[in-house]
Amino acid sequence: MTKIIDIGNGVKFGGDDFTIVAGPCSVENEEQMESIGKFLSSLGIKVLRGGAFKPRTDPNDFQGLGFEGLKILKNIKDKYKMKIVSEILDPRDIERAYNYIDIIQIGSRNMQNFPLLKEVGKTDKPVLLKRGMSSSIEEWLKACEYISMEGNENIILCERGIRTFENYTRNTLDLVSVPTIKSLSEYPIIVDPSHGTGRRELILPATKASLAIGADGVIIEIHPNPEMALSDGFQSLNFHEFEILANEIKRLKNLNI
Repeated sequence: MTKIIDIGNGVKFGGDDFTIVAGPCSVENEEQMESIGKFLSSLGIKVLRGGAFKPRTDPNDFQGLGFEGLKILKNIKDKYKMKIVSEILDPRDIERAYNYIDIIQIGSRNMQNFPLLKEVGKTDKPVLLKRGMSSSIEEWLKACEYISMEGNENIILCERGIRTFENYTRNTLDLVSVPTIKSLSEYPIIVDPSHGTGRRELILPATKASLAIGADGVIIEIHPNPEMALSDGFQSLNFHEFEILANEIKRLKNLNI
């Protein structure tokens, strides 16, 4: 049976819930986040994602606002009564970031950053552990052990696609990992169709497939103007597209898919 992780404000991962987490790849400024917070709140979305520290392949790309970004997220959290998911890259930042973040994200590149895993394992914050881009399921679950052995069992796994020979999509979304993880562990698992496909037109069908195969939720990238986003605009939904997705998922959940 899947463990239920309750992060408060009526938000749970696991059980009968299908939780939608949404927000921009990167926190860019107050105006952007205000518009996103207001929009998501109007749709009943209670968990906001936003990157303040951005591990980028190209060192010349936008690296995030750091703690200024976390402060912006905290303002939106307080105003709209939302929970915050954001990535931490450095074990030295965990203590300082503690009061800003409700769920600590460990990104794909850091899935096997063992000192970082151990440090988040010493906290009482839920951890969103993304699958490494070239990692097996066994390696993914072993990474969980690094966290749980330090005392933190509040782990949410995230399938975000893996690297294969296929290059039409950004990654190959391994949806079979969802029932596999559920058969091998008690951890809830959500899906990231934004990174998993890297193509805006595939995010809705991938989200519906995630629901059908038994995922506990999805994490979606959105932006008020994706064409102007500082990172990953090509895989971000605009507000209209996201509203269509949210309404479609609500309809399917009512059908008890």
